[in-house]
Amino acid sequence: MTALIDNAVYVDGHRTGNPANLTDTYETMREHTGMAWIGLYRPSPAEVQSIADEFDLHPLAVEDALSGHQRAKLERYGETLFVVLRPARYLDDTEVVEFGELHIFVGKDFVVTIRHAESPSLATVRRRLEATPELLAMGPEAVLYAILDEVVDEYGPVIAGLENDIDEIEDQIFAGDEAVSRRIYELSREVINFQRATRPLVEMVEALRRGSDKYEVDIELQRSLRDVLDHTLRIVERADSFRAILENALSLNATLVAQRQNDEVRRMTELGLAQNDEVKKISAWAAILFAPTLIGSVYGMNFDIMPELHWSWGYPFAMLLMLGVGVGLFAAFKWKRWL
Repeated sequence: MTALIDNAVYVDGHRTGNPANLTDTYETMREHTGMAWIGLYRPSPAEVQSIADEFDLHPLAVEDALSGHQRAKLERYGETLFVVLRPARYLDDTEVVEFGELHIFVGKDFVVTIRHAESPSLATVRRRLEATPELLAMGPEAVLYAILDEVVDEYGPVIAGLENDIDEIEDQIFAGDEAVSRRIYELSREVINFQRATRPLVEMVEALRRGSDKYEVDIELQRSLRDVLDHTLRIVERADSFRAILENALSLNATLVAQRQNDEVRRMTELGLAQNDEVKKISAWAAILFAPTLIGSVYGMNFDIMPELHWSWGYPFAMLLMLGVGVGLFAAFKWKRWL
């Protein structure tokens, strides 16, 4: 199955035809002296090598395009630009930012795009440019601008998805949800990956603007690049703020968890103290009641030789002794605040 998704040669901003294969594209391009725009999706090494031979692409750039897994970057090899973009989309159900990879070769009269993921939709970019021939007539730089603009625009829903999840996390924190720490960590990881995809774009677009005069880029295209730069800066700033918010949220959640744990320890301590007070009261009354019982038990033993049994004051003495011991214990426990 061919990796050739769309393939055309443009003259003065207008499409001249639909070449069936790469060979036809090269011939049409030379015949009409136009600009070729070749769109590939996960091409084979042979297809990439064919393009590399035709447009004299640098071997290092070709190797990067074939291997994939590149960071966002812009490199110049002679008259050819090699651009790597990391388009993204946010999957709300799994709270994951899904990244694609787009490689772009831009020369004087050609643009080659190699996609390694479904996003972005370059068909949309192509239709937009074909609908505005005056923009497409500005050459390969206009195609690069339109692709950059599309990638940056697609970052917007990612920012919205991340922001919505951060709002939910704030609600979870104050609701005491135990799973929020893991969610904060996982979302922070997605934000960091998003920063890695977006931050290099600022320097890349600035580099394109700095080289505009040298490579005679149209002034209107330069203004459009400045607009892309403004959008990119806003995206990067929002991503930076998200990371700061998540770091603060993680610290706040740790503080609230520690506070709840302290409150629980204090509650348990207060409960333990209350239980100790109850135990003291029970023990004190048990001791007060035990003393008269002990005295009564002694006098209740069946011994004949007990002087107090034959003493006329024995009974009142025993009662007073029991009462005195009980009152004495009560006073002692009261002084100790057990009662």
